[in-house]
Amino acid sequence: MSKFYFASDFHLGIDARVSSREREKQIVRWLDSIQDDALEIFLVGDVFDFWFEYRSVVPKGHSRLLGKLAQIRDKGIPIQFFTGNHDMWMFSYFEEELGIAIHRQPVMRVLAGKKFFIGHGDGLGPNDGGYKFIKRVFSSPVSQWLFARLHPNLTFSLARFWSSKSRETAAAKNEFLGKDNEWLVQYANHKLHELDVDYFVFGHRHLPINCLLDNGISRYFNLGDWLHYNSFGVFDGSEMHLDFFENKEGYAVEL
Repeated sequence: MSKFYFASDFHLGIDARVSSREREKQIVRWLDSIQDDALEIFLVGDVFDFWFEYRSVVPKGHSRLLGKLAQIRDKGIPIQFFTGNHDMWMFSYFEEELGIAIHRQPVMRVLAGKKFFIGHGDGLGPNDGGYKFIKRVFSSPVSQWLFARLHPNLTFSLARFWSSKSRETAAAKNEFLGKDNEWLVQYANHKLHELDVDYFVFGHRHLPINCLLDNGISRYFNLGDWLHYNSFGVFDGSEMHLDFFENKEGYAVEL
């Protein structure tokens, strides 16, 4: 049976439950395991802990993943890449070299007759006004031009420092806060007033979640992460569910 696969928040470039390199090998093994029945693969943001493309230079490393993605595309399997808050400075490399579509905003897709709303999830929902302001600054062409003027040794040092602070802030939030306090659940429920959606699929939250929304029909899925869970989403043309790769202790919040 052919399926659609979703994963996010690999955060390659930093160590966690296993080293970044070992996690990259796990991801490649996962892609090996799904490529024979994958109709389409969605990588929903923060694949890299930091990514910045200069005009003729991209970050070193990640060669195993890039090679595997190229191989999958050569098989004719579409791959959709959504930028996240850690890899928002993804420009044309993936499109030109790998033939992978880049999405900078959430998109609506109809898959096997079901309506999907897919995006990384950063900056959505109420609150977090400080981050939304910073995202607008970082997304501006002027900021990107200025950043490109800096030497890569400096930019990557700054990025690693900033990323570590971001993880320290997020570490205490890795538990389900309840439907009324989860920003992306609130966002999905609000969007249902204007859109007909079967499945909302996001990353960013770092916690695998499968949550029934207020209309009693639609569902919100958070894909979790590969820092701790090795979680991913699968849609078989009828139902969507979360699964785990090489992690027997993986679990999802189910509501």
